[in-house]
Amino acid sequence: MRFLADVPDDDVQWLDTLAAEQGMSRAELVRRAVAAYRAELSGDAIDNAFGIWKDRADIGDALKFQRRLRGKRE
Repeated sequence: MRFLADVPDDDVQWLDTLAAEQGMSRAELVRRAVAAYRAELSGDAIDNAFGIWKDRADIGDALKFQRRLRGKRE
């Protein structure tokens, strides 16, 4: 479904810049933003965030990462 929305010019420019950086269209970026906002409001955000760090190369072993973080706080 398509719909029209009035969005300030500076927000459209920001969306276009972000979309280009992410390698996607403005429409796809808006679809993802709506899905994320909907998940946040519905309480599904935790489920949707599961595995979000799976491709992070800087963490390595998750348990060692946790221990490093906790060691810095203690």
